[in-house]
Amino acid sequence: MSAPLLAVRGVKTFYGKIIALKGVDVDVNPGEIVTMIGANGAGKSTLMMTIFGAPQAREGTIAYDGRDITKLPSHEIARLGIAQSPEGRRIFPRMTVYENLQMGAAVRDFAHFEEDLETICQLFPRVRERLQQRGGTLSGGEQQMVAIARALMARPKLLLLDEPSLGLAPLIVKQIFEAIRELNRTQGLTVFLVEQNAFHALKLAHRGYVMVNGVITMSGTGKNLLADPQVRAAYLEGGRH
Repeated sequence: MSAPLLAVRGVKTFYGKIIALKGVDVDVNPGEIVTMIGANGAGKSTLMMTIFGAPQAREGTIAYDGRDITKLPSHEIARLGIAQSPEGRRIFPRMTVYENLQMGAAVRDFAHFEEDLETICQLFPRVRERLQQRGGTLSGGEQQMVAIARALMARPKLLLLDEPSLGLAPLIVKQIFEAIRELNRTQGLTVFLVEQNAFHALKLAHRGYVMVNGVITMSGTGKNLLADPQVRAAYLEGGRH
């Protein structure tokens, strides 16, 4: 087995004196889709933000592609080939969709901009239709597509996706998860996904982790976690959207 692309070891993250992550270990191997499920407030988004350098881990290490990135600032982490589509989308509302995508590409360079833009527009046809619209005028689903597209414009080796289905209609959720699967299948993109929608996330993922109160309580293949009675009782009953 090749070395993990992302290796999180014993990570503890604090907000002031409150501990949010209590010694987390996670591996994401090259070419995998790995998901982390858990209830709201379990610490999933904190882990995503810690990997991306804000806040920084107080204890433990985060290694990416064999390099320790635990104490690097976010902009340096982005340059190494990690892109993040954060919770709440956070696109630039006053910029057009096209300008938002330019901001994503600016992390690297613009040498492949037109080519990458075409790939994105094939993946998300709605984005092509909205290129000249301001981000703030888009629907929630369209904004989520733009947030993912903006992250992809940086040509990442590892894509961090934080709650991509949050607050979206089931049809849009399906489109977004299909796009993630397609990127992984055709481009070998490695994806680490944090998601409350456990059913969709575990169906998509090669492997998954369950987080409860800042601690990982279970891990396994997506298939095995989907079938696990504890996981089903806690996260899947009535949750098949």
